[in-house]
Amino acid sequence: MSLLSITDLTLRIAGRTLLDQASLTIEPGRRIGLIGHNGAGKSTLLAAIAGDIAPDGGSITFSGRATMGRVKQETPSGDLSLLETVLNSHEERTRLLTEADSTTDPTRLADVHERLLAIDAHSAPARASTILAGLGFDQEAQQRPVNDFSGGWRMRVALASALFLAPDLLLLDEPTNHLDIEATLWLENWLARFPGAALIVSHDRSLLDNCVQAIAHLDQKKLSLTPGGYERFVQIRTEQRLQQNRQAEKLADQRAKMEAFVARFRAKATKAKQAQSRLKALARLPQIDAVVEDTPTHFSFPDPGALPPPMLKLDDVSVGYGDRAILRRLSLRLDSDNRIALLGRNGHGKSTFAKLLAGHLSPMSGEVQASSRLRVGYFAQHQTDELVLDETPVQHMARTLKDATPPQVRAQLARFGLDADRAETPVRSLSGGEKARLLLALATRHAPHLLLLDEPTNHLDLDARDALIRALGEFEGAVILISHDSHLVESVADQLWIAENGTITPFDGDMDDYRSWLDERARQATQENQRQAARSQNGGADATQQPDKNQQRAQRKEQTRQLAPLRRKIRDLETRLERLEKAKAQLEAKLADPDLYQSSRAEDIATLNSDLALVSQKQEETEMHWLEAQDELENAIN
Repeated sequence: MSLLSITDLTLRIAGRTLLDQASLTIEPGRRIGLIGHNGAGKSTLLAAIAGDIAPDGGSITFSGRATMGRVKQETPSGDLSLLETVLNSHEERTRLLTEADSTTDPTRLADVHERLLAIDAHSAPARASTILAGLGFDQEAQQRPVNDFSGGWRMRVALASALFLAPDLLLLDEPTNHLDIEATLWLENWLARFPGAALIVSHDRSLLDNCVQAIAHLDQKKLSLTPGGYERFVQIRTEQRLQQNRQAEKLADQRAKMEAFVARFRAKATKAKQAQSRLKALARLPQIDAVVEDTPTHFSFPDPGALPPPMLKLDDVSVGYGDRAILRRLSLRLDSDNRIALLGRNGHGKSTFAKLLAGHLSPMSGEVQASSRLRVGYFAQHQTDELVLDETPVQHMARTLKDATPPQVRAQLARFGLDADRAETPVRSLSGGEKARLLLALATRHAPHLLLLDEPTNHLDLDARDALIRALGEFEGAVILISHDSHLVESVADQLWIAENGTITPFDGDMDDYRSWLDERARQATQENQRQAARSQNGGADATQQPDKNQQRAQRKEQTRQLAPLRRKIRDLETRLERLEKAKAQLEAKLADPDLYQSSRAEDIATLNSDLALVSQKQEETEMHWLEAQDELENAIN
């Protein structure tokens, strides 16, 4: 029996058809990721399922006895604490508790308590507190009123309320947009264990690969369902497109032969009957269109040129706002080949650090040493609010590139997929993804040596995120990335820095190590809470000590710490191999160019050959070091 059935659904907004006779079925307990290009109609579909808008055709049937949960569009507000706000989102529990306090009918009171027991009302505060903690609210924050928090944090409270209800069907629209990477990883784990069904709109590849059992693709106004996560979806869809193209080519060839036969013989009496037969067969041939690929999304960053090391150094720097320091005692160094992901919970200074490096904040103490030629590009999601709504991207870029010619202005916009039409579209009419592209174009207009990206993917679809990863892979400068998108972090960064406890420190390990570290810390926090509860129940005696398990965890943690430098060495060698391979390919391309031998001197050609030999030698040496390090790591683990 299906939980939700969408049959021949048609949805129109402002005269534009978003879905045309689309169908989808969701069974109980099945988690489905909903993907599609920006503007395809994903959020509109969720609104129709929730009953906010009426279909223009077809039907949406939801099981009458089932419950549905959704993050509300309006953020919560008021003087209630976060914990009380989440608890009150369960309307039946709130109503029953009120009735239990007021009813005098013994029979009704018994019924109320029986129902409270059935919905597990007594454990609700603990469950709500656990969800809030996972989304970044400590015990002290959970007791503060909602009005104390900004809009982004209130959206987390709205998400916590939806998760707390644990409905039969959960509807989520970009649930990670307001989360840091720690909360995103927690949400992934929560969704993977969620027993109910879910329909999740997301552009987060990690979430789509780790949490859903199928992908619903909204494309060309139809819905198609593919089993597995996003990576499996890409594999299946690629194969389907290849097969469809091959079939279309085969039919086109068959059609052409039939048409040639008919054209040649229909006028001849001896062949007229056969020609008529071919005409009828031609009419019966199916129409299979070759797949017309969407215009591929392409980003590119301008080449910044080289800078002598170090690019930037911080010596005992403190920074903050007014007299309040957010980060203290920072002593760090940046070079042109650094690709760093800055991790840590929101509110621990990541954006403050980015503003310091961008020159938007001055150090309160200490010294910042930077190359006099250093150019910094800074992308911050909040800068969307600073765009002039009535101006076009061309006007924005022309104002900031005062000496640029109109073709140069448009070329910079084109680097991020803002073609002629969108370059002339007022900002107020651009989608969130198009505004993000404009901000990327503005941030990189002066070919920065250091690129600071603070949540650059919030409004980018999956294709645009992949384009950003490819562009960053080709970028010749340094990158500091702040993002909740773990796939982006793993694809771009080769170093992790952690913002925590008022400072920033390098982390010895990769994202897998970081996930393990977070899990271990969460387990320790849970055990400490259990110990405190046990002490309070037993008059101070600690009844939850587990020395053997604690010792095992300590041993695993120590092994991770000891192996971290070796893992870092392997990653550095892999990065070096990639750069050597790129350099080798460039040299080989130059030597393969016929024009080189007509326009260059013999000594220049000899220099290129010498450089190629040197790069090849370094590549072989680096590969040998990498193999030795891999063997050492495997032996240490085994």
